[in-house]
Amino acid sequence: MMRSLFSGVAGLKTHQTKMDVIGNNISNVNTVAFKSSSTTFSDIMYQTTSQASGATANRGGTNAKQIGLGVTNGATKISITSAGAAQSTGDALDIRLTDSNSTNFFIVNNGSENLFTRAGSFYIDGNGNLAMTTTGYLVMGWQVDPQDPANVIKDTVTPLRVMRPENLTSAPEATTNANFSGVIDKNDSQFSSSNGYIRSFTFYDNLGYSYTAKFAIKRIPDEIPGEYNGMFTVELSAIYDSENNDILANYLRDGGNLQDIFGENVQTTSAYEAVANTYSFTLGGLNEITMTDSSTGNTYNYNNATQTFVNTADPADTLTLSAVCGIPNDKTVTGVSITIPAGQTSTNILNITTQTIGYELSFDTSEGFLNYAGVAGNKNLMLNTALLGPNKADAALSNIDIDFSKMLNYDNGGTSTCVANRGVQDGSSMRGEGKKLGTMTGLSVQNSGKIYGSYSNGNTVLLGQIAVAQFANASGLEEMGDNCYQTTLNSGEFDGIGIEVSADGSSMNTGQLEMSNVDLSGEFTDMITTQRGFQANSRIITVSDTMLEELINLKR
Repeated sequence: MMRSLFSGVAGLKTHQTKMDVIGNNISNVNTVAFKSSSTTFSDIMYQTTSQASGATANRGGTNAKQIGLGVTNGATKISITSAGAAQSTGDALDIRLTDSNSTNFFIVNNGSENLFTRAGSFYIDGNGNLAMTTTGYLVMGWQVDPQDPANVIKDTVTPLRVMRPENLTSAPEATTNANFSGVIDKNDSQFSSSNGYIRSFTFYDNLGYSYTAKFAIKRIPDEIPGEYNGMFTVELSAIYDSENNDILANYLRDGGNLQDIFGENVQTTSAYEAVANTYSFTLGGLNEITMTDSSTGNTYNYNNATQTFVNTADPADTLTLSAVCGIPNDKTVTGVSITIPAGQTSTNILNITTQTIGYELSFDTSEGFLNYAGVAGNKNLMLNTALLGPNKADAALSNIDIDFSKMLNYDNGGTSTCVANRGVQDGSSMRGEGKKLGTMTGLSVQNSGKIYGSYSNGNTVLLGQIAVAQFANASGLEEMGDNCYQTTLNSGEFDGIGIEVSADGSSMNTGQLEMSNVDLSGEFTDMITTQRGFQANSRIITVSDTMLEELINLKR
């Protein structure tokens, strides 16, 4: 009877332990990444009152007579490999581990040792470190390779200080490429204006300062009226800095040559009709061009030096080329000639040769695509902005390679849609567009654990990578509280380096947390069986006490 009393006590203690485990599970039903535990009972050693005997020729053997001494808690097992459900938070620094073949753990440091956790609720602390929101333990990972900023060095894990001062900004980049694209229509009136069709784009030097390059596209008149030649010129008009100073004009004023920056001498000869049908031109014996105005009877000789027609009777009476044939005043005239049609003595057309500093743009007159820019076979032109400074010795400005190949010459109802932009398309991204100084606008974590910073200038920079740990026996880890675990002799060791989470197909999902894996229905069921077990063991003590009472009463 004494044995049954102690067996009942052992049963009460063991069921109380199980109830403690159940209570802990239920109390942590909403704890992030909590792993439920379960208890396994085992019986205690037996008291043998009679040993087993072997069989003989005349008598069979007997089994041992043993009396059990109760029950004990054989094991408390953590359901650590069973993942909890996903809880969406929308916070980019809330990370849930999704396991494929092995159970992964974040590596955190409490200041003296590395611990391990499944709770991925992180934030950036006052020193710029990625840390646990609950304890402030620092999240460990790999740092960026200084020699190759696009990769990390997978060495001993260290705290991920992603908001260090040098990460708060992204260095500017000088613009090295630009492009013109879209449709130009020969019937657009802007091409025949004195200013031309104005296009511009903004670019940057390697200090992040911005500039605006202004270009004028002009149509080259047809050599033979009515026969479209598909020829235009593109000229550099100005380059303004961020304070609206024309640094190109300053360069030219200081003795610079526009052709060194952009362009070459473009000579074009075009036919211009006299603006009045009373004007007619004849050619003298010394190739002197004479104009007669039939409405007044006046004659004028062309003066090549002054590029005007001078009245032979009154030298004070002069007419400009613009007044005679309508050529724009901003044209640089280098020659004037006439061609007298066969069988005639005069003409009303002047052949005027003009010069501009720019490049020719030649379009195919049957298909509309660009034949060449500058010279045959070339569709790119170089803007030599490095000559303009601001630090000429250090070339803060880079030369810009401008691509004209996307320009088209179509009839668009007299409207042109050509635009100029910095950078050129390279696959799905732009190349050589340059960037101003960028400030950090956000952080993001990829599925592989790589942390990227986003900046206001469009840059995305690798800041580090979160490493994970895996163990041969994850259930052998020892719970330390605060959702953390430490290694034991039976869990396997941590090598100090860790692995990349995607190495076995696992991943990190941002904006989510792992919920507790406690199954309330199972816990309540266990609670019922535990209660009944506890109740039954208490009855053992009650009945044994009654029997002892009957034994004591024998002396009466």
